[in-house]
Amino acid sequence: MVSEHRPTALVDRSDVRSARRRMAGQVRKTPVFHTSVASPSGPVPVTMKLEHLQHGGTFKVRGCFNTLLAQGQGIDQVVIASGGNAGIAAALAAARLGKSCTVVVPETAPHTKVAAMWSHGADVLWHGATFAEALCHATELAAERGALRLHGYDLPSVVAGAGVVGLEVEEQVRGRPAVLAAVGGGGLVAGMAAALGRRQQVIGVVREGTPALRAALDANRPAEVRGPGVTADSLGATGIGDLALDVARRDGARSLSVTDDAITAAREYLWREFRILVELTGAAALAAIHSGAYVPAPDERPVVVLCGANTDVAVL
Repeated sequence: MVSEHRPTALVDRSDVRSARRRMAGQVRKTPVFHTSVASPSGPVPVTMKLEHLQHGGTFKVRGCFNTLLAQGQGIDQVVIASGGNAGIAAALAAARLGKSCTVVVPETAPHTKVAAMWSHGADVLWHGATFAEALCHATELAAERGALRLHGYDLPSVVAGAGVVGLEVEEQVRGRPAVLAAVGGGGLVAGMAAALGRRQQVIGVVREGTPALRAALDANRPAEVRGPGVTADSLGATGIGDLALDVARRDGARSLSVTDDAITAAREYLWREFRILVELTGAAALAAIHSGAYVPAPDERPVVVLCGANTDVAVL
């Protein structure tokens, strides 16, 4: 199934800078870690952006805070459909700002992530077998209740909030190396592309089974792709949002793919070598370098965003 592309109001650097001011004191400026990692051609110098240390263990809390703060006091109920991290982020942000939150999750939602939503006081409702079914129900609930319906990646305020990661990288890292980040719905890559523009290359890393960004850029419209795999709950979005496509195309974001095995190996490597524990999504960007899918220039130290930490600690 292919959806018709709708032109969107693009997010730009000024929107991201406004988001950073709005969220001051609510989110962490996550640290960076300069090191080297193994690759098929030998050690590669990298800078890891440790966004998995963000509140809630996910970059998505940035977009949720920005959206809720922009709404002011006019909204006291939030509804979101999510298979995991967006629901955690929405629950956390809503709780901090004194709002109620309902998360509609598909039946396949990981228990670890549902438990995290509960821990932040969210009301969790199971509906349907797919994210699309959960999203439809969330839309209906929000309309019935007069609540704000958050979206995990396809709202300008969500994308602008995620883009603050790019502003931080710009301040923390010398030069303008490429920045690699995982792609699910595209909000993080779109936000960073909006923040950095064409001054710095942003590369979205997708798993081979669901190359949503690559398919959309090739087709010049959001294209639905399917394929189960180890990251299906997070990188398994069946298509990126219209907004992510427009920003990625305007700002020249690239896409490359990695295998499930490469993502799994990268996560195990992070734990074995650095005692960094991330979810599979969080290791996707590193997998591009560790597997050789991305080969930096000889004098390049690329930035790798570790974007999520919501995983069962027993998996390794």
